[in-house]
Amino acid sequence: MDSNLERYHRQILLPGFGEAGQRALAGSTAVLLGCGALGSVAADLLARAGVGRLVIADRDFVELTNLQRQVLFDENDATAGMPKAEAARRRLARVNSSIDVTAIVDDINPDTINGIASEADILVDGLDNFEARYLANDYAVKHGIPYVYGAAVGTTGMAFPVLPHTPDGDAPWETDPEGSYATPCLRCLFEEPPPPGTSPTCDTIGVLNAVVALVASAEVAEALKILTGNYANVSRRLLNVDAWQNELHRLGVEQARDSADCPACRQRSFEFLEGGAGSTTDTLCGRNAVQLRHRKKSEALDFEALARRLEVYGDVSISEFLLRADILDGDKRYELSLFPDGRAIVKGTDSPSEARAAYARYVGG
Repeated sequence: MDSNLERYHRQILLPGFGEAGQRALAGSTAVLLGCGALGSVAADLLARAGVGRLVIADRDFVELTNLQRQVLFDENDATAGMPKAEAARRRLARVNSSIDVTAIVDDINPDTINGIASEADILVDGLDNFEARYLANDYAVKHGIPYVYGAAVGTTGMAFPVLPHTPDGDAPWETDPEGSYATPCLRCLFEEPPPPGTSPTCDTIGVLNAVVALVASAEVAEALKILTGNYANVSRRLLNVDAWQNELHRLGVEQARDSADCPACRQRSFEFLEGGAGSTTDTLCGRNAVQLRHRKKSEALDFEALARRLEVYGDVSISEFLLRADILDGDKRYELSLFPDGRAIVKGTDSPSEARAAYARYVGG
């Protein structure tokens, strides 16, 4: 066996893998969108498996509270406030020096995703908000690139691999002699993201580190099948797991595309990628604050429910017109003002990406 492959001997022994699969993996580029809880586990597994190039994009830095579940980081990274992407790159260089790991310290949004994902053979989800996931799905469907969706919060998680339908039906997973293995996309399953404030986040209800590992491992298993060309083995079902209640379900979603007029993979409308959906930001001059506004009209926020989630972080007040919360986030303090339509002003920063991150953490959406 080639000495470059010797370290992967136990993987090469697997049925459907072999040396050919390992060489395919070594010639591939995986782009990891986000390197927090899911992303750090996925990055570690992909690097150890021998993905030839791993691009890690994340806007955030390491904090002490991350260490409970984000396996690539340590206390030194938190003390130094290291960017997560760069801390991951340094750690993985010591794990597998034979692969190329690139760190991109940036927000993932419609303006940046082309530069981040332009060379991707697969997109792997390590994201922390729905808007970015719909953006990733748009990019994957438009460009015919596989995307592995994953999410975890509390004790529950979900995962699903997207092998997108392409206009000409000529993607490798669509031209197999046994038939097409294309799957529904994320918007076939969930046409619209949930309204702001309706979905819990890790910062409001916590997260079990074991469920993170379960979901990220499921994501990587699907990614490895895809990158080695084992399309027949790619899951057709949506994984739904609750690690605390001992529940695991695989939901049959194979026909979801047939039963829905999907905006992305049927209409070829990419609202999140082209800026027609999601949020916009405006830096408020002289106020050290950023306004976030949803491009699409949102349902009215449930101020009472949101206040109960936020009051553990500081004082919360509610009126008919406004929810205002003082939030202590590590050594940062934000004043978060929320309006019924989901519009927000985040005071305490003039950085749009930092404001979006705070909104995603505490409001969601």
